[in-house]
Amino acid sequence: MEQVLKILGKASSINVRKVLWTCDELNIDYTREDWGSGFSSTHSPEFLRLNPNAQVPVIIDEAGVLWESNTICRYLAGRQQNTDLLPHEPAARARVEQWMDWQATDLNASWRYAFTALVRKDPEFQEPQRIAHGLRDWNQKMAILEHQLATTRAYVAGPRFTLADIVIGLSINRWLMTPMERPDFSAIDEYFQRLAQRPGFLKHVCNGLP
Repeated sequence: MEQVLKILGKASSINVRKVLWTCDELNIDYTREDWGSGFSSTHSPEFLRLNPNAQVPVIIDEAGVLWESNTICRYLAGRQQNTDLLPHEPAARARVEQWMDWQATDLNASWRYAFTALVRKDPEFQEPQRIAHGLRDWNQKMAILEHQLATTRAYVAGPRFTLADIVIGLSINRWLMTPMERPDFSAIDEYFQRLAQRPGFLKHVCNGLP
């Protein structure tokens, strides 16, 4: 008998929301437990046995335990044998995973300091020069995305909605909700409106959370 998917992580986490949106797109039933800041500690021995990085999300199903949000999204699409969100054909799949990896590395690295300073208001992240540098780098990365979307005129990896749009859609929301100066990127604006037609987007992105 297939075990109901369990998701560990608070629903306000951007990385947990990737998994929740993916589950909605795939019609996967799940239960969720609150872990993270303000809830059960991810540094507890119980949680560290599941993820030694002390980060959410973590999922548990009949196959075992898995962490890393983008990996979880890929796993769930594969588990459901869904080739719309994650194509089977190698080149098409690589294009999706290329943008997912870019989101997790290049894009995330660009916003980390500025976001922590301006939204989380962490007193240890308040150096004006580093904030300014972070904002410039963030906008430069978004310019790369603007060019890609202006080229595809649809979704990040091409004409169809994929997992890349889930992870990058949430990243765009974070960029839009951070108090900062942003260039006028019309392709990103139009893309965000396309995403807003999806129920999972309305539930897990347009919820007032960056």
